[in-house]
Amino acid sequence: MRAQTIDVKQAAGRILCCTIFRAGGKKLLAKGHVISDEDAKMLETEGMNQVWVTELEEGEIGEDDAVMQVASEIGCGSLEIRLAAGGRANLFSTEACCMLVDDELLKQINCAASLVIATALNFSHARSGQRVATVVKERGPILQARPIRSPSVAVLYSDPLAGERARQLFENIMRQRLDRLGTNAGFVLSALEEEGALARSLQHLLRARPTCVLIASTTAPAGPDDVVGRAMLKAGCSIERFLAPVEPGNLLLLGYKDEIPIVSAPGCFRSAKPNVVDLILPSMLARYRISGWEIASLGHGGLLG
Repeated sequence: MRAQTIDVKQAAGRILCCTIFRAGGKKLLAKGHVISDEDAKMLETEGMNQVWVTELEEGEIGEDDAVMQVASEIGCGSLEIRLAAGGRANLFSTEACCMLVDDELLKQINCAASLVIATALNFSHARSGQRVATVVKERGPILQARPIRSPSVAVLYSDPLAGERARQLFENIMRQRLDRLGTNAGFVLSALEEEGALARSLQHLLRARPTCVLIASTTAPAGPDDVVGRAMLKAGCSIERFLAPVEPGNLLLLGYKDEIPIVSAPGCFRSAKPNVVDLILPSMLARYRISGWEIASLGHGGLLG
């Protein structure tokens, strides 16, 4: 681009190099604005004879075209791109989504002098129409709006004395947590917290092919070798991760049966306050297979309260 000062009468079709203000401080035209014939006449009326503009050189494209092109490359999924003032583009979710962000690539891009990209948090839930990123350039995609479509949640309540006791304690909190994400518990069972009973109940729920299974237990497991972990293994699940660098929720136990995630998070269903379940539930509802490594990466910002 080549900057130059020209007569206002010749400014139509040129790009402003800087914002123009009235003497009283009111903004007339923003930097990057393409001057129209009406704009040129207005500037003359305001007493301006010359204006500082940018002229594109051969092979260059305008700022708005450039940022729209880049925005289309850095995201995928259920996203809509809208041009914003000041050489920016905003990305909005077009339906309820889980946001998946390549954090390392985002850092690399933001280290480049000419690039700035801000996104929603990784694994966060986004409502339809919510702004999820602001972009100014580069390669990608670094952000995916993974849609949450008709999720079905299965809940297994368990207690060493009676499964119904756990249901009475946790069901209201469970309903509030799922309501926030626009879903509900489609399959619900209660079981005695004993390996065989838990495994049978879990197998019964898995036959319904839910999007995910949440085990709400009144006890805290000592690890995958405890009752809940053994029951998961007996039901044919593999253990992906025990322990999360998140508080509340460090005793998280995550397993999979084929592509269905099963989560036990002791203490996390006693309160509606944010905990590890809220961090990973959007990704599970979007049918994204969250890994043990990604759970381990939650430590930065994992102190929730």
